[in-house]
Amino acid sequence: MKSPFCRKTVKTFELKKYLKDKQQKVNAALEKLWEDAGTPPTPLIHAMRYSLLAGGKRLRPILCIAACEAVGGCETDVMPVACALELIHSYSLIHDDLPAMDDDDLRRGKPTCHKAFNEATAILAGDALLTVAFEILAAAGQRSERDSLLWLEVIYLIARAAGHSGMIEGQMMDLAAEGKALDLKQLEAVHRHKTGALLEVSVRAGAMLGGGTHQQIDALAAYGRHIGLAFQVTDDILDIEGKLEELGKSPGSDRAHQKATYPSLIGLDQAKAHARQLIGKALEELKILGKKGEPLTALACYIIERKR
Repeated sequence: MKSPFCRKTVKTFELKKYLKDKQQKVNAALEKLWEDAGTPPTPLIHAMRYSLLAGGKRLRPILCIAACEAVGGCETDVMPVACALELIHSYSLIHDDLPAMDDDDLRRGKPTCHKAFNEATAILAGDALLTVAFEILAAAGQRSERDSLLWLEVIYLIARAAGHSGMIEGQMMDLAAEGKALDLKQLEAVHRHKTGALLEVSVRAGAMLGGGTHQQIDALAAYGRHIGLAFQVTDDILDIEGKLEELGKSPGSDRAHQKATYPSLIGLDQAKAHARQLIGKALEELKILGKKGEPLTALACYIIERKR
């Protein structure tokens, strides 16, 4: 979904290079988790690694790091949080793909975890990834020489975003809405919980641990809310327009499950316009950061221009 507005805003920022650099660093940190485990890989760990290291955009970790750096911090300040966010995201995808949920066969171009192993192993691998995420967060808080209360607040916010107040509630809302007519307000509530909550907390946590001011943190949280909704609107669009080889999963899942989506409620063109409006609002929030907000600007535009 090309946006002239975004092309004008991003200008010469080398997003591909930035994404590659950050992805490599996040992937190296994720690999190191298993080196530090100090035990021979078990069948459970094989399943966890299979899903976690299968690829992916690493968008949540990168947003966390970018927000941290935008307020004057450095990536080492938040790498444990970045890894934990990816673990939580990976667990959610494993469970989302299960036969009791969306019953998908492919994820990131590979058989889903329950297809590669079995349903029981997939459930346990997802459970374990979620648990390890909070183990990493708690350990980082213990090691940190900074304010322990700050780390507790970050852990609390991530737990709320991932749990029944955020992502899990969103998944439940999504399942309950299948085959039903939702209005736009109800659909937005589903999206803000299911996808938006974890994206928003990724940005907020990065800004908090990077030492941002209250004003900067509030602005970045608002940025996260806008891009979180824009991400899911774009997913709705890609489910119609996307191609299997680019998505890494079969398109048309939303229609097959009779899900309410932005294109189904307001039409494809209007859904694209809405996504652009949300990104425009997100970019307004970044003005407080000046040039340091450039990576976040590029990432916001990437969200609506991506092909997967």
